[in-house]
Amino acid sequence: LDDTFHEALRKRFTEQAQKLGCSIHVAKSQEQALTILLELIGSDPSILSWSLDAIPLAGLDDVLITHGIEVAPPRDALVRIGITGVDAALAATGSLVLSAAAGKHRVTSLLPPVHIAVVQMDQIVADLETWVARQRALRIDGFRALSSIMIISGPSRTADIAMQLVMGMHGPRELIVLLLE
Repeated sequence: LDDTFHEALRKRFTEQAQKLGCSIHVAKSQEQALTILLELIGSDPSILSWSLDAIPLAGLDDVLITHGIEVAPPRDALVRIGITGVDAALAATGSLVLSAAAGKHRVTSLLPPVHIAVVQMDQIVADLETWVARQRALRIDGFRALSSIMIISGPSRTADIAMQLVMGMHGPRELIVLLLE
């Protein structure tokens, strides 16, 4: 598909994700993405993370080691930031699709107050139906074997209590998308 189509998908995804309360950081290179990620981590000594080979950032492991940032055990509730990749980003809704599998713990996107999702341009698809159709065409057995699929639409929010909107009640209060162009 042509660049105009990909640019339209990126623009639509970005607009929709921002409407959901996500913050978007765009990186033009892997190096810039790593710099942005380090700024977002700040002085935190540890993070939760998917297996680093499941996150599309070359050199991430070296950068974490160089800056003394350790990857904490998956259920460490004291960690402020969780970093994941995504299986897809949905332009129609601004939502992220994440599947749980070996090295891709669900808790990484659910437990920490801040979830940083690394998204590559080619992972942005028009909508959920397009992504599901692609999965079926590419690997039906693998698709069926996934332990769970999560669709994340912005930071956690609820209005269960006295109809007052509360952020972060059942998951991260902040969802940051690091978009790799």
